[in-house]
Amino acid sequence: MNIIEWDEGLADDAAAAPIRIITGHVVSPTRDRGRTIDLEHGGIAVQGDRILAVGPAGEVLDKYPSASVEAHGDRLVVPGFVDCHAHYSQMTMIASPGLQLLEWLKNYTFPAEGLFADRSHCAAMANFFTDQLVAHGVTSACVYATVHPESARALFRAARSKSLRIMTGKVCMDRNAPDYLLDTPEQAYEQSLELLEEWHGVDRLEYALTPRFAPTSSSRQLELLGRIAEEHPDIPIQTHLSENPSECEWVGELFPDESDYTAVYERFGLVRKRSVFGHATHVSESELDRLGAAQASLAHCPTSNLFLGSGLFRLKENRRAPGLRIGLGSDVGAGTSLSPLASLNEAYKVSRSVGEPLESFEALRLATLDGAEALGTDHAVGSLEPGKEADVVVLDPESTPVLRQRTDYAQTTEELLFAMMLLGDDRAVHSVYVAGAKVR
Repeated sequence: MNIIEWDEGLADDAAAAPIRIITGHVVSPTRDRGRTIDLEHGGIAVQGDRILAVGPAGEVLDKYPSASVEAHGDRLVVPGFVDCHAHYSQMTMIASPGLQLLEWLKNYTFPAEGLFADRSHCAAMANFFTDQLVAHGVTSACVYATVHPESARALFRAARSKSLRIMTGKVCMDRNAPDYLLDTPEQAYEQSLELLEEWHGVDRLEYALTPRFAPTSSSRQLELLGRIAEEHPDIPIQTHLSENPSECEWVGELFPDESDYTAVYERFGLVRKRSVFGHATHVSESELDRLGAAQASLAHCPTSNLFLGSGLFRLKENRRAPGLRIGLGSDVGAGTSLSPLASLNEAYKVSRSVGEPLESFEALRLATLDGAEALGTDHAVGSLEPGKEADVVVLDPESTPVLRQRTDYAQTTEELLFAMMLLGDDRAVHSVYVAGAKVR
């Protein structure tokens, strides 16, 4: 591979920034799904928050002889990870006993979310959560706050202080939850719009319209949220879809006039590009076709699906729907780790269980560029390609004795990545660069 350079000019302030070169074993998906960058001795030139060039280390060093160099030896240099579905409000009850979804919400999730009525709790948890994203190599995430507007503000503030690319929104639910977590249709509309106007587009932040899921929103609330979606056609939307069989049956009882779960969201204009539906383990072929036609996205949440016994997501089979985008989600706290490596570990096991084994490069893409495509941010992040924002993670194959022993015998990059995916966790995250700045 020859050096690839960015042929567009930087803004004046970025162009004045010094150039730095990150070297190591560079591995990244590209916009060409059939091609992966795999440079055992690779280099990435970074200026300001942008990637200037990628190629063999020697060529990049020759191109920018006055640049400073941050050498990572044989460590893997990959794009920043993308988490398409997480609940920062659930960090205090992660690993609570795994009941079925609806019981689990009642017994653990809703009480934990009630704590976010306290502004100081919001701030403390937002700082903790964003610190943990960085520690696990996650530089972009689509995140649920709680019904409390301050919970979204606190996360935006914490994410902004670390330059993370975060989408979040206040949860909207006006029924079928404890009184202390309910809003009204009008409050959901007004508070969501206020937060959107306050935070959407600030630095790397975006407001995500967030009805929790159909059972906790009345038709009137979904109608008003659909109005916001119509007025702001480019904002992301996040909610849940067909996670659990009991949930699907419940939706049928609550919305008897709709043909299926997806049709509920379609009725209110909430199925479109940048609509991110968590789980979708029990969607029909008709729903997949319609979701694909709308260019909507699914978040595959394997650790959560296994933990709650919700079902097995058929990644490759679901990808057959033209236009459908699928990324990876931790779904913490039903998920059991914020580590994308841990999520890929479980995704691989699920893929074997359904007869669709996940390959190494495909897994890396799922946790990076596929996730960026699902969130509608692939123009900016998800791969180490010139012109994109410099979100970079360095993974250490020698971070634990077992991983070191295994990777010493890896014959190919595919084997090395596979071992990292099956044996790695946050200890494997050696360094993290967010928008060009080294933060770990």
